[in-house]
Amino acid sequence: MTDYPHPIIAREGWLFISLSLLAALGIGFFAGWVWSIPLWIVFAFCVQFFRDPPRFAPAGEKCVLSPADGRIVVIEPARDPWLDRDCLKISVFMNVFNVHSNRSPVDGQVVQRWYHPGEFVNAALDKASIANERNALHIRTRHGLDITCVQVAGLIARRILCYVDAGAELTRGQRYGFIRFGSRVDLYLPPDTRAKVGVGEAVKATTTILAELP
Repeated sequence: MTDYPHPIIAREGWLFISLSLLAALGIGFFAGWVWSIPLWIVFAFCVQFFRDPPRFAPAGEKCVLSPADGRIVVIEPARDPWLDRDCLKISVFMNVFNVHSNRSPVDGQVVQRWYHPGEFVNAALDKASIANERNALHIRTRHGLDITCVQVAGLIARRILCYVDAGAELTRGQRYGFIRFGSRVDLYLPPDTRAKVGVGEAVKATTTILAELP
């Protein structure tokens, strides 16, 4: 099992869950439980949004694992805007009902990290890759291949969290960040990488193999 420092509920959600629970209990106690129903719905949403189950990584050194739960929206040849190279781009879109922890797709070292402020258009649109707020990691695998993993904010996402920087060693499936609320992750892979998923396919972080490296 991958490293997992805060099981079941992501630490990023503790404040939101606690406040919504206290609000629901307070309104229910002082104004009546019927009036508290909307707040219980908010509480239930926060619990499901910030759930963060442990995941098991499949075997295979050349496998690129999904960095996020969601749906594949892009598989295409592209230009990596961070490393200025031709690549295969695979994008995972996360809606508000997906687990939003981001996990490393490969074993490797973070060579560089970039943060770029931007807009908050719908993350399902390809425009989001170049217009929205985003945080990118250049990861070099143990076999010397370069991968760019980019967290992209969405329409209602207002916070990208990343807990690693240049020099960090990552293992496949290791949790490295979180995005609130609704977003996407773009992967820029070597051009001769072979995709193992299709557009529209539902994927899960760590457990789904997105591609196979050359």
